[in-house]
Amino acid sequence: MQVPVMDMNGKQVKTIDLPADIFEIEVNVGLMHQAYVRQMANARLGTHNTKTRSEVQMTGAKMYRQKGTGRARHGAQSAPIFVGGGIAHGPKPRKYTKNMPRKMRQKAIRCALSALMRDNQLVFVDKLVMDAPKTKEIRQVLKNLVGDSSALVLLGNKNEPIEMSVRNMADAMSLRANYLNMRDLLGYDKVIVPLDALEVITSLWGKKE
Repeated sequence: MQVPVMDMNGKQVKTIDLPADIFEIEVNVGLMHQAYVRQMANARLGTHNTKTRSEVQMTGAKMYRQKGTGRARHGAQSAPIFVGGGIAHGPKPRKYTKNMPRKMRQKAIRCALSALMRDNQLVFVDKLVMDAPKTKEIRQVLKNLVGDSSALVLLGNKNEPIEMSVRNMADAMSLRANYLNMRDLLGYDKVIVPLDALEVITSLWGKKE
């Protein structure tokens, strides 16, 4: 598949061939969903905790006498039905981590890239270069490339001027290509792919002979 490559002004400078084993595979939505759920679950700390009736700081004395009041009989104010009492069946610290085979995770990324390519959400750029961090400048570059759409900017390697410039934008984010993940790939309208980032993607997620 041939795609156009833009410069930072949004003008086409050439075309390139994309590897079919990454950008033209059949999209498996179920696999992508599984990878997304795994990523979000593994990001959870699981530190939530509630106190049961045996853990709350409450007197153990009987609230009032057993008989003669006309009210229901109760043994302690720490019961879950009372304000300040314990929580019944509340959350306790636990792990939410899910496992997924490496080959399935890799195929999920390829499916996501193919889906983005199919929906014309990938924008290829010959290079992204800035001398110093400048949010105004990177905002104009992104407007040239994707208009007013939100954008994920992929980077082939460390690029502090670009990373620091994009960091100040609410509708854009930079990400190094070797950290591709389902949440970030599917969270933006457009994905900007410089050619050095494309090389990283091809080397990591291309099928090995």
